[in-house]
Amino acid sequence: MNSLRRHNLGRLLAPRHIAFVGGRDAEVAIHEAERIGFKGKIWPVNPRRATLAGHHCFASVDDLPEAPDGCFLAVPAAAAIATTARLAALGAGGIVCYTAGFREAGKAGEVLEAELINAAGDLALVGPNCYGVINYLDRAAMWPFAHGGGSPGYGAAIITQSGMLSSDITMSQRSLPLTHMISCGNQSVLSLEDFVDHLIDHPAVRAIGMHIEGLRDVPRFAEAALRAAKMGIPLVALKTGSSQIGASLTVSHTGSLSGVDDLYEALFQRVGVIRVRSPSQLLETLKFLCVSGAPKGNRVAGFTCSGGGATMLADHAETIDLDFPNFGDEARAKLSALLPDIATVSNPLDYTTPIWGDPSRTGPVFSAAINLLNADTAVLVQDYPATGLDSSKGYYLADAGAFIAAAKARGIPAAICATLPENLDDETRTWLVSQGVAPMQGLTETLDAVRAAVLWSERRAQILASPPKPLCKPAPMRAATILDEAEGKDHLRRIGLPIPNGEVVSGADTAAAAERIGYPVALKMMGPRLAHKSEAGAVALGIANAAALADALSSMCAAVHRHDPLAVTDRFLVECMAPRPLAELLVNLRRDEQFGLILTLGAGGVLVELLNDTATLLLPTSEADVLQALNRLKISRLIKGYRGGGSADLPSLARFLTQLSTVFEAQQQTLKEIEINPLFVTQTGVWVVDALIQAMGRT
Repeated sequence: MNSLRRHNLGRLLAPRHIAFVGGRDAEVAIHEAERIGFKGKIWPVNPRRATLAGHHCFASVDDLPEAPDGCFLAVPAAAAIATTARLAALGAGGIVCYTAGFREAGKAGEVLEAELINAAGDLALVGPNCYGVINYLDRAAMWPFAHGGGSPGYGAAIITQSGMLSSDITMSQRSLPLTHMISCGNQSVLSLEDFVDHLIDHPAVRAIGMHIEGLRDVPRFAEAALRAAKMGIPLVALKTGSSQIGASLTVSHTGSLSGVDDLYEALFQRVGVIRVRSPSQLLETLKFLCVSGAPKGNRVAGFTCSGGGATMLADHAETIDLDFPNFGDEARAKLSALLPDIATVSNPLDYTTPIWGDPSRTGPVFSAAINLLNADTAVLVQDYPATGLDSSKGYYLADAGAFIAAAKARGIPAAICATLPENLDDETRTWLVSQGVAPMQGLTETLDAVRAAVLWSERRAQILASPPKPLCKPAPMRAATILDEAEGKDHLRRIGLPIPNGEVVSGADTAAAAERIGYPVALKMMGPRLAHKSEAGAVALGIANAAALADALSSMCAAVHRHDPLAVTDRFLVECMAPRPLAELLVNLRRDEQFGLILTLGAGGVLVELLNDTATLLLPTSEADVLQALNRLKISRLIKGYRGGGSADLPSLARFLTQLSTVFEAQQQTLKEIEINPLFVTQTGVWVVDALIQAMGRT
């Protein structure tokens, strides 16, 4: 986004005047602008009407008093293109193109969209095929449907790639403070990355929520996300839609294990984006971040007036590694003196009904517990009575006030949480927001939001300490050839990887080769149709002598013939056996046209599909990130020494994998993919036992 378009986006989002071009949809949009309280000038444009929504109509945009800052465009596609060209020539700020019938409509629509892009010039164009934009701060809307939502002067900006979801969010009964709502549509000119990059500079935006179906420019998104992290603006993503990586990777095991969704997960982890799995979790996480703020640590003090509530808090917290620390003996004694005899001192704490609703009793309990636990966050569970049955509401509010005072005195984020989402009325939610305490709806949603905020704080600190390098942009992809294992190992040996000693010979020469290498040996048939040799019966291991080798050779030829007669060759790799490993790893390095260069680690050998235990990183990466990825694998327990077994040097393994990634980066002009499976991890080092390489530029 160039500087002029950035300036125009600012004009569009906070316009002094808006042109509404069209008929019925434009009329509705005018009513919505007026309903939200837009104080600027409204200029309807329609050559067939004298007035629209009570305003004088202009016959053409050329007749407008001046170039509008914003324009809501709801006319057929051809007219939309012509109007866009005229607005660009006039020097307008931007357009919300509600018009559909572009790229989403097929090839003819793609042609029209290309014309629209050309017509837009430096305009800030949102859409086409979008609902539009709402600015809750400046009370400006270019939106063709009734909408809800509001702002206390700060909040979350929401950017969605689904128009209906954006509308649904405005109607939610969650009291999420909002600053902006943007429906992206086709993103022909402005994409989600542009909006993120623009909105993080707005002083009222405390967090940005995103619904993502797909990203157009991953490196640009990564750049904007890292800038947001450095500025302390959390990004929260609801990513929908996942699919397996295409057929270009199906020759490797990783093609069946790591899909596009794993790459988004790796991207979000790299740049500090919080990922959520549902719309309600998106809103609750944003609400906690905007109203309460992100905690500095993982220690939570929990309070309920119910033993069941305390148990539910503790149970879910354990599943997500949220820490409700225990009280020490001295702290337990101090707190016991403040509680009724029937109360049990624990965290989460059931402070019991004898002191419920009495802030002179509950206030000291809240304060003491928060301070004694050295808590980073405080959560109070309260399910408020329904309207008409709320004679006891004052007691709830009294405890809420005491809790808020205790959290504020400590200076930590706090939330009041209803076990059931609907058990927190609008009046109470509004009051809590005014107090800077998040009114959270749903017990699991609350704890998940707190944990996500904690992890964001931790990742942000890592980013500030060691910012990730820009993502690799791979060279243009060319046709690739699969090297057989022997050729692939020769390549890896030349770049310094530890490869077992071996020879490629004919079947008649296998015995002589084995004598030179020394028993025990491995025998593998090489051939272009044997990318997965184990499945074809083309591998025999631990061959102890010449007689066993002859039997293995005969059995192998028969097994491969049964599997695929055309796969049988007279080319064999005879190789010395690598030392028995502590664990077998899969290591995959590959290129992706959208995400760049990728490293996937996982449980290797026969455990690949059985465990589906993988971690994916985008390149370039660091030893620290590789080490974290290794630690996330289930198989890392074997590497560290399981049940008294030997252990490997995990930092050294991370260093080796990082160096291998650097080599792959340097050779991306000629290599499309390297898969090592398995990589034997021993107490003294590693061995490349099998490898599959796709090389480019070969015939």
